[in-house]
Amino acid sequence: MDFELSPTQIERRAAVTAAVAKRLAAHRTTTDPELVRLAWKNIAGSGLTGLCLPEEYGGSGLGALDTALALEAFGAACSDTGLVFGIAAHLLSCAVPVGEFGAEGARELLAGMASGDVIAGNAMTEDEAGSDVGRIRTTATRTEGGYVLDGEKSFVSNAPVADVFVTYAVTDPAAGFLGISAFAVPRALDGITVGEPLPKMGLDGCLAARVRFDGCVVPDRYLLGAEGSGGAIFQHSMAWERGCLFAAYLGLMEHQLAECVRHTTERRQFGRKIAGFQAVSHRVARMRLRLESARLLLYRACWLLDAGRTDVTAIAMAKTAVSEAAVANSLDAVQLFGSSGYVAGAGIDQQLRDCLPTTIFSGTTEIQLELIARETGL
Repeated sequence: MDFELSPTQIERRAAVTAAVAKRLAAHRTTTDPELVRLAWKNIAGSGLTGLCLPEEYGGSGLGALDTALALEAFGAACSDTGLVFGIAAHLLSCAVPVGEFGAEGARELLAGMASGDVIAGNAMTEDEAGSDVGRIRTTATRTEGGYVLDGEKSFVSNAPVADVFVTYAVTDPAAGFLGISAFAVPRALDGITVGEPLPKMGLDGCLAARVRFDGCVVPDRYLLGAEGSGGAIFQHSMAWERGCLFAAYLGLMEHQLAECVRHTTERRQFGRKIAGFQAVSHRVARMRLRLESARLLLYRACWLLDAGRTDVTAIAMAKTAVSEAAVANSLDAVQLFGSSGYVAGAGIDQQLRDCLPTTIFSGTTEIQLELIARETGL
């Protein structure tokens, strides 16, 4: 077991940090679609939108662990966690399945996805199909030269700025899980309606909306994998998302911990630094313990992915550990900063709002615990 990062990995992390400082120096979290696209354009030149995509399409060809390390550096350097989340979701839940399962027609989208010129949204969730993805009602009916999509997706990250949607629909209602197919659907096709941006508690920089397909004819070339393989493709994309996207939250927690150390060693109460109170120092120590424990689990899950071993338990444990640590550490940070942590504008309040949804998206904590229990033999 070797816990040291290679010189190349260290250099890549430093490069990401420098790129964010330079390219997003003037960026502030925004919900304006035009400004969100501008932020994407500014950071895309750093390679973050194509980390694990094939080099022949302009990507960096990185494995899961190297992708996670880059996203961790991104999460630490960028205060707009919504932007970080949107780019990671574009890359992992959309570009990865297009790159690995798309035929030649769909793979033509990859160059734009790698460069950030083509933004992708993952359209799976429906009103009656969140954790229970087998209950999706969107249909894809065979027609000459393609499929006709009908249905509505209730929560699609990046939707207001997306140029393509990776979506899932039922092609064979009688086949259950094996009757779901995956598609890369260009937004320019007729029959697609994107709703207004949804108001959210956090991740403001990642705009989300409902997306409706009404008789949308999708040519055959945009089918991902074989008909009926959509469920397996979605599971594969979720392995990458749960394994790599949450590295961005390791970065957030690393930055947050440094802020808490600085604050507690500078702020004085009762004639002494508050870091000298055991109640404070132990809270900070537990924050570090959660962060380091979650980091090891996530690195291991990514290492297994790179080894060709998609370990469901390892990924579920990593996702759960990171999400629960992010929420707990953010609550501790608010407590350590006191009223200044509660007042909007200091950044600590925003970190908490951005961390709260981690226990919901990419599979709820309850679903992850079910997966762990099942793989444990229960």
